[in-house]
Parts: sequence; C-alpha cells; structure tokens
Amino acid sequence: MDKVRASAAEAVADIPDGASLAVGGFGLSGVPDVLIQALHAQGSRGLEVVSNNCGVDGRGLGILLAAGRIARVTGSYVGENKEFARQYLSGELEVELVPQGTLAERLRAGGAGIPAFYTPAGVGTQVANGGLPWRHAPDGSVAVTSPPKEIRTFQGRPHVLEHGITTDFALVRAWRGDRHGNLVFHRSAANFNPLAAMAGRITVAEVEELVEPGELRPEEVHVPGVFVQRVVELTVRQAADKHVEKRTVRA
Repeated sequence: MDKVRASAAEAVADIPDGASLAVGGFGLSGVPDVLIQALHAQGSRGLEVVSNNCGVDGRGLGILLAAGRIARVTGSYVGENKEFARQYLSGELEVELVPQGTLAERLRAGGAGIPAFYTPAGVGTQVANGGLPWRHAPDGSVAVTSPPKEIRTFQGRPHVLEHGITTDFALVRAWRGDRHGNLVFHRSAANFNPLAAMAGRITVAEVEELVEPGELRPEEVHVPGVFVQRVVELTVRQAADKHVEKRTVRA
C-alpha cells in the first residue's frame, strides 16, 4: 500500500519510447515540473502527450518539446509556445486540437471506463466535420487531417461522438498526498490534474507535502488512491519553485 518512490527518477524510469502520457497543469499552474525534468533526464522519445497545453518555452512540457522528445500532442491551447508553433508548422509535431471542455470530459470518461460520449461542442465545425490539420509536411502543406466524426440528434439537437482517453502513464502535481496515493489539490492548481490522474493506467504524482494515511479527511480528497500507483515527495525547494506565466501590475 505504500506507493512512495525514493525519487522522481525512479518513478519515471520505466516510461518507454513512444509512451502516451496524460499530464496535469494549466499554463504553468499545477504542472508536475519535477517529474517532467526527471523524464527529460531519463531520455524517452516519441512521446504522445495529452495535456491542456504544452508548457511554455523552457518550462513545463516545453522542456521535452524543445528536446524533440514529443511526437504528438492532444490539447486545447498552444498559444504561448513559439517552439511548439515552429515544430507544428514544419511537420515535426502532430497536433490534435480539442475544445477544452471536451478534452476534460474525454479524460474523465477514460478514467471512469466510459468509452465514448456525445456532446454538442464542435457541431458544425471542423471538429465534427473533419479537416483540421493534424500534421504539416516540411513544405508547409497539410499532410494529415482529422477525420469526420459521427453525429446523432438528441432532443432535436445534433451531437458529436467523442472518445474517452486513457494513456499509458499520467504525471500530476498535488498539494498534499498520503502514502496510499490519496491526493488533494490546491485551488486553481487542480485544473486538469484530477482528470489526468484518472486517465493514466500508471499515474505518478509529485506531492508538495507527504502525510501519513489517515491524516487526510475523506471529504477533502480530490483523487482517491485507487487511481494513483506512485507518489514522489518533493523537497521544500522543489515545492516552492513555482513560476507565473505572465505577471501584470496595475497602473
């Protein structure tokens, strides 16, 4: 029942080339930076990542991206990463853009054992009709496009069929966690973390504070330990190393 690993390096050591990963975080909030850095050092390549966004230049998943370790991204926002745009437009990276709410539900559905569901989001657009450019050729032309999806009408309104997402591994960051893998997230740092944790067949959680079983009240647990296979306790310095994507001040 004790799922704590000695280090982040040990926790990600068996992630192979070509593995699929669900990664928590939104922008730079709640991003499992320590696990991402350990995976970068480990050297896995050809990774297929499912995450809201792919970090920023030099931070978060942007570290793996800059090193050429990511082959495919399923996400909903890519606007703050110049290297992401370069790789996508040059044909080095395949990208599946998904409406943000749909991405969240696809992860939740996969974790809950639901193979597919219908949603009105995307009806009447290329999300449903197909034709979104997934991969470009080196000359800038479109090499691979998204396929059309099944449409059905419920109560007079068309809905598009979306499939649940499960991945080989998931990397998440929690505020508090116990040795059994029960996790608590802090405010907006929850974002996609609970959903990513559910979707991974093997979920690795880095926790800012490790507590003993029984210290977390059942009603405060956001992700029960049944979804988590490995826990990594962060040092005080690692837990405090948090970056802000954009700082603004009032005039």
